[in-house]
Amino acid sequence: MKNQLTIVATIVAKIEHTEFVKAALLKLVEASLNDTGCINYNLLQDNTDLNNFVVYENWANEEALNGHLNTAHFTAFTEATEGKLNAFTVKKMTMLS
Repeated sequence: MKNQLTIVATIVAKIEHTEFVKAALLKLVEASLNDTGCINYNLLQDNTDLNNFVVYENWANEEALNGHLNTAHFTAFTEATEGKLNAFTVKKMTMLS
């Protein structure tokens, strides 16, 4: 898809909040799959460092991603996890193959 946008987000929960963050991420994934322009929204957890998560997302275009970032469920996730994360990095990427 010409304008498709890939997002790779890395989330590191504070150890004492790992299960809370995991549950919040799973809830976010479930809601986000219904967002307009969402192609996929996958959550991964590190097998060794259980407080490390990766979210792999593909969006039809930048407009779809921006719509997602303004949804109630994304806002609820960011508010619920405030102070519970050591890191939250987002990379916008272009699929080459």
